[in-house]
Amino acid sequence: MKSRFSFLLSLCTLIAFVLIRAEAAHHGDSGESYVALFNGKNLDGWYVAIGKEGRVDNQDIFTVTDGMIHAYKDKEEGSKQPFAGLITEKSYSSYVLSLEYKWGETKHAPRADRVRDAGIIFHMLMPDHIWPNSVECQIQEGDTGDLWVIGTMVTSKVQGTIRNYSPNGNLITRGNTNKRFHRFHRGYSWETPDWNHIEITVKGDYAVFKVNGYVVNEAIDMKQWDEEEQQWIPLTSGPILLQAEGAEIFYRDVKIKELE
Repeated sequence: MKSRFSFLLSLCTLIAFVLIRAEAAHHGDSGESYVALFNGKNLDGWYVAIGKEGRVDNQDIFTVTDGMIHAYKDKEEGSKQPFAGLITEKSYSSYVLSLEYKWGETKHAPRADRVRDAGIIFHMLMPDHIWPNSVECQIQEGDTGDLWVIGTMVTSKVQGTIRNYSPNGNLITRGNTNKRFHRFHRGYSWETPDWNHIEITVKGDYAVFKVNGYVVNEAIDMKQWDEEEQQWIPLTSGPILLQAEGAEIFYRDVKIKELE
């Protein structure tokens, strides 16, 4: 009887394990764990691009404070500061990017009198000036989770003639060779006054944005312009960029889980 009970227990354990793995596969979870993109000590693995200057070696826009990435630390309120990007040395294609951000106190010219603004750029294309051709998950007071199309082409879902993202909405494509910036605006925000969590799941030419656990946007059939072939081709990989756009901001717990 005891051996029969042990057999049944082992069988149930095996079945439970198989079901868990099947559920994980259904949701696209490779089972791999997250890896820190930011080590909490320095900016190893990243470089900085400022405005039209591109990559710079000496800069004080991004620093490390108490285990966090700190943009515009100790900059005087209202002072003129450049826009900049903190960019991964590596390129990525299919992954889950997870991070938290929180606004600081100071705002700087030329955006000192506007809402605080930043963002996460991915599938970034060269040159690495600000802002490069790419796709962006907006971080902005009242608009976090908006989808920006920068020199690329993306399809998303909107409700009827309203531009807001809708899971069951109509497919709308934005992006062309004549205008670099296009926006899918949601019109509401899940942002909180304290720390906010953003998760971006990217699978080649598809991405979905979550803000504090809520799905808020998706980028479908991302494309880049091929100058040689004179046609749009799939946009499936590129570095990741964290923005500093005139507002003090903190980023922490920046990690990535690459998918098969």
